[in-house]
Amino acid sequence: MKDFIDFQGASRARYRFRIWAEGAAHLPVAGNYVYVREEPEGFKVLTVGQTNDLSKARGEWTKATRRGATHVFTRLNVARAVRIAEHEDIAGHYKTAHVSEAVD
Repeated sequence: MKDFIDFQGASRARYRFRIWAEGAAHLPVAGNYVYVREEPEGFKVLTVGQTNDLSKARGEWTKATRRGATHVFTRLNVARAVRIAEHEDIAGHYKTAHVSEAVD
């Protein structure tokens, strides 16, 4: 399992995310998160979200696991304007993913 993965935006920019290990705590800082399902050919993005508190980003995890989510990746991103812009860019690329607004 990779500790880091790059997700692409609609702009073709790449954004590096770190895996949030199951059972591990997360700092309560702002950022972006992605729920994925691991498949033989790689990861399928299921949910793209952003929040003021990444420690709460597993709030929709139970629902996401019903849709097949296997991992959560996070990206620290305190600056709100940058966080929202990156969220929109990533969500624009992964159009089939569920887009989650701020989890606070």
